[in-house]
Amino acid sequence: MSKSFLERFHSGYAMDAYKYFGAHFTTYYQKEGVMFRVYAPNALEVELIGDFNNWVGKDHKLKRLKSDPTVWQIFVKDLKEYTRYKYHIRTKDNRWIDKADPFAFFNERPPATASKVFNLDGFPWTDNEYMKNRTKNFNRVMNIYEVHLGSWKKKGNDYYSYEEIVNALLNYVKANEFTHIELMPILEHPFDGSWGYQCTGYFAPTARYGNPKQLMHLIDRAHQEGIGVIIDFVPVHFVKDAHGLHLFDGGCVYEYEDEMNRYSEWDSVNFNLHKEEVRSFLISSVNYWIEYFHVDGIRFDAVSNIIYYKGRKDYGINEGALDYIKRSNYLIAKTHPSVMLIAEDSSDYQGVTKPTFEGGLGFDYKWDLGWMNDTLRYYSLDPVYRKYKHHQITFSMHYFYNERFLLPLSHDEVVHLKGSMINKMWGNYDEKFAQVRNLYAYMYFHPGKKLLFMGNEFGMMDEWQETKEISWNLYNFDSHVKLNRLIIDLNRITKFMSVLHNNDYDPSKFYWLMPNNIDQSIYAFVRFNDDELVIAIINMTPVGYNNYELGVPNLATYEEIINTDRVVYGGSDLVNYQPLTSLRSNIHNQPYSIKLNIGPFASILLKEIR
Repeated sequence: MSKSFLERFHSGYAMDAYKYFGAHFTTYYQKEGVMFRVYAPNALEVELIGDFNNWVGKDHKLKRLKSDPTVWQIFVKDLKEYTRYKYHIRTKDNRWIDKADPFAFFNERPPATASKVFNLDGFPWTDNEYMKNRTKNFNRVMNIYEVHLGSWKKKGNDYYSYEEIVNALLNYVKANEFTHIELMPILEHPFDGSWGYQCTGYFAPTARYGNPKQLMHLIDRAHQEGIGVIIDFVPVHFVKDAHGLHLFDGGCVYEYEDEMNRYSEWDSVNFNLHKEEVRSFLISSVNYWIEYFHVDGIRFDAVSNIIYYKGRKDYGINEGALDYIKRSNYLIAKTHPSVMLIAEDSSDYQGVTKPTFEGGLGFDYKWDLGWMNDTLRYYSLDPVYRKYKHHQITFSMHYFYNERFLLPLSHDEVVHLKGSMINKMWGNYDEKFAQVRNLYAYMYFHPGKKLLFMGNEFGMMDEWQETKEISWNLYNFDSHVKLNRLIIDLNRITKFMSVLHNNDYDPSKFYWLMPNNIDQSIYAFVRFNDDELVIAIINMTPVGYNNYELGVPNLATYEEIINTDRVVYGGSDLVNYQPLTSLRSNIHNQPYSIKLNIGPFASILLKEIR
């Protein structure tokens, strides 16, 4: 096995490097113990240090493989699970450095830095039915709740474990009718303030919240409840910390040789994605989380920094990095055809969600950061001036069908003095609530899958901070409770109305009814499929209307499904409780029209009754 595996590892096609490298319980020459293997091509010597030898490695020297001198190994008998260890490495300039295991399955809880021996096998999964029916959700509803586990709820000044938080988290997600949880990076990372986006352990869930089997338990329980789990993955860069991957054996094992490309704008270290062993390392990491933890999707962070050197278009396309991501996505999609691959990409590079065999990058979804930026800029404007930026709302549909876009209102938008979601809105307290209701409904009516960051669903007033749990006390206030009720209802209607999810990416199932009403800043569009037709109306000003005439496509009755101006959501109740019957007319290029009430800052969804 080892020879064929190492050939794949050095050629950049290994998907299972975690089965070879790292620390594995095994039987070796009829003795029970642990086999340690590490890739350290520049090392002169490697010793294993840990609890079992008082951190002195002179009696535990690893040997180079005769068949491959870049790989070192040692077998140690009678080691127990949770034994701590590191590699003690002599570099070519005769320095000794201590490193955590790049392939460790578990580590000490930060700020401690040692790896731990851990047996991943034997978890009693109960999600066979869920896994059998899992898909990429192209024609299913997908409303994602983005979570930072360490600050969703706090245990005093400490964290809840994966097991301790599972009941509260899943009950809340179910009650709010979300279909998926996206966990901000749970790969091991040394600094809380990085939120997990600067990693050390690509095969280890962070010990802040417990051990790997406790994470398996969380995901298994989520699947039992029909809730999918997506994790964030960071393939671009890693931390500089001395115990990590940086200059792992004294040489550039994982990073670029040249310093210009080696370091990132985040004061971290860029992976050398041209290097075959690095490609095998990262591809194996993605495969590991899918195989061992049954995750349903991987969201790749900072894909623009894969496409372009340091994410800058003027620096040119990074062809080696593109080769890596195409290969990774191809192999993962082929091996796990029901797992979603999601790109967080701020560039305008074309073909991100096209299959690799058509020349694309092979992702299934791309975050629509253009939609997010345009939309939030628009909602921050005084309504008097919105007519001058009318295109910021209509523009997304000019390009939406070029990729398979997902609409995110994520953690990135509520940090670093950007303001909370509700405080991005123009106006006074009541106007802010009216507009954030309008925004969320517009987002849910718009084609594409959805993502909301925790706290957005009830109107967090403060920016998110990773050191504090989100403001659960706001559920004591009526405006926040009513906003949350709207989110629950939006999640419900998108779940149960197929027209709002099963043709998200079919351009023939959408058209504008009223895209150019600049003076009133009212928008209207139609979405339909074989079974349903709905009309969305979004009023972007505080002016309400009685008996507003709107062109409609058919002679039919139209029923109001949801209206953000209903009193139950905190609105003025200028709504349409009775069905609306169309009459022959000629307005908005439609053969029929209805007259309806449109409340101030109201987003309305009408369903055609057939």
